[in-house]
Amino acid sequence: MPEEGIKYLPKKEVLTFEEIERLITLLASMGIQKVRLTGGEPFVRHDLMKLLEHIVAIPGITNVHLTTNGILTGPYIPALKELGISSVNLSLDTLDKQRFINITRRDEFDATIKTLHSLIEHDIPVKINTVVMRDKNIEDILPLVELTKHQNIAVRFIEEMPFNGTGREQSTLHWTHRRIVEHIEQHVPKLIKIQDPQFSTSYNYKVAGYAGSIGVIAAFSRTFCGTCNRIRVTAQGQMKTCLYDEGVLDIKSLMREGQSDNQIKERLLHAFKHRAKDGFEAETRKTGAMHESMSTIGG
Repeated sequence: MPEEGIKYLPKKEVLTFEEIERLITLLASMGIQKVRLTGGEPFVRHDLMKLLEHIVAIPGITNVHLTTNGILTGPYIPALKELGISSVNLSLDTLDKQRFINITRRDEFDATIKTLHSLIEHDIPVKINTVVMRDKNIEDILPLVELTKHQNIAVRFIEEMPFNGTGREQSTLHWTHRRIVEHIEQHVPKLIKIQDPQFSTSYNYKVAGYAGSIGVIAAFSRTFCGTCNRIRVTAQGQMKTCLYDEGVLDIKSLMREGQSDNQIKERLLHAFKHRAKDGFEAETRKTGAMHESMSTIGG
């Protein structure tokens, strides 16, 4: 989050639950099967569980996932299990309480760890998302790897993105995906490359004898772009076919202008067919500087 905080949008400027459900229903009719709710933080939306109940019931949607910081998630975990949520990605950049406070600017480490334990206890598949940040959490890489020793969880190390809400852009990155892997290899008995799932954005590994797995996401290097099949819709209804674009379709306006389902489908297909070939091309199409915070783009 930016140090000065964020400006919260008036309710009328974000998609309603009805609009979200309509969009997912349209996408499901076009072949989309997997949905992930992310943020910001999904659980700051009032009645999120009602939205989830509707999404899992949409014909064609077979996998519903969540990305959360874990602070508000705990009380809902039994209900998430009952709904059949496919997995939860937990944002956790450190296992040290003070570093957690320094990085997140909030004293909620205990709540996040409690959520992690509860997800494991309820047998909900868990992935931990860790952004690797120079001079902030490098010492956490190996302890996070050790979490996979006895627990069948996935820890995913993510290259720091070139935009962080400060207006400062990175042209180089010290802790690339290759360096992260090399660092782990220097300290564990044997790191084994395993098969990456189709359309995976992560390079996946296991430590010999460990129960869980490790993933490394080249978010800055963008080496996975050729197989990425994701689309993203922001809270304001801007569709992004790449994290690095500035929004290629204003879905909220189309809906509120009274466009029919078929008209919106045509616009969606046009956007899909003209997506940038990779994150570098998407970045060149931007009209302004890259200054958005990931807190507004989504995890």
